[in-house]
Amino acid sequence: MAFLRRGTPGSRLAPGPRAALSGVLASPTFELIPLRNAVDLSAALPAGSTVSVTASPAKGIEATVELSVALEVAGFRAVPHLAARQVRNRAHLRTLLGRLRDGGIDRAFVVGGDAEEPGDYADGLSLLLAIADLGIGPREIGIGCYPQGHPVIPDDVLLRALRDKAPFASYMTTQLCFDAPAIARFIAARRAEGISLPVKLGIPGVAEVAKLMAITARIGVRDTRRFLMKNSRFVGQLLTSGGVYRPTGLLENLASLIAEPRAGIIGLHLYTFNQVGSTESWRRDLLAALSEPAEVPAPA
Repeated sequence: MAFLRRGTPGSRLAPGPRAALSGVLASPTFELIPLRNAVDLSAALPAGSTVSVTASPAKGIEATVELSVALEVAGFRAVPHLAARQVRNRAHLRTLLGRLRDGGIDRAFVVGGDAEEPGDYADGLSLLLAIADLGIGPREIGIGCYPQGHPVIPDDVLLRALRDKAPFASYMTTQLCFDAPAIARFIAARRAEGISLPVKLGIPGVAEVAKLMAITARIGVRDTRRFLMKNSRFVGQLLTSGGVYRPTGLLENLASLIAEPRAGIIGLHLYTFNQVGSTESWRRDLLAALSEPAEVPAPA
């Protein structure tokens, strides 16, 4: 029987899941925060990569659009986040969509956003409805979903919003989550309910453990602390990782889900936290390991 070398990433995976994991690793979406050096950081990415550009109240949605256009000009497939609560009104929305269209960008990711004082659009659904009404929106639109829920929004509200937004979306991306079984349960439940949107799995990139935990707390990843307390093996891996988290184990645990056609997994969304170089180096190394020819044991 063919096998990978013991200890090689993916060595415990069957051929089907290993091939499926290689497939999504080959062309993931890389998420960037629109900081001043973001264009320089993008130089570490493969040419033509899909790059998702976040939106935050601190930077403003104009910074998101500006970086997205610059990345598109540089040859990437930019996916700007349109944060509903940062869009002032219909005129502002028309201007933003026009700038994206003029920049050759026909895709976006719609989120509610964190601005405390929203304009005319309080949530993602209201923005999606406005985009549809204008008739000049992007051809491809992604929306978020929450395998472990949200720290302040009740689960029933989240699920109702997902159902309402699904007809306007091309795919959904899972919020940052370290728990592979929770992701699998969430997707299975949505499929049982009839939500058939393709899924991009939101995976943390390479990051210092302390920074990663601080980020997950800040962006409201619910139950992360409880998951860590219940999973001593995962905590042990963190403690022996030299202070740097790598999502290899998480992806190995998700490989069977990725290979399952009914799950509808179409790609990975890598939350890089702008640690682009280290995340891309890890991705290349893991992809190379998964692509290694299987070894055949010598005859007894």
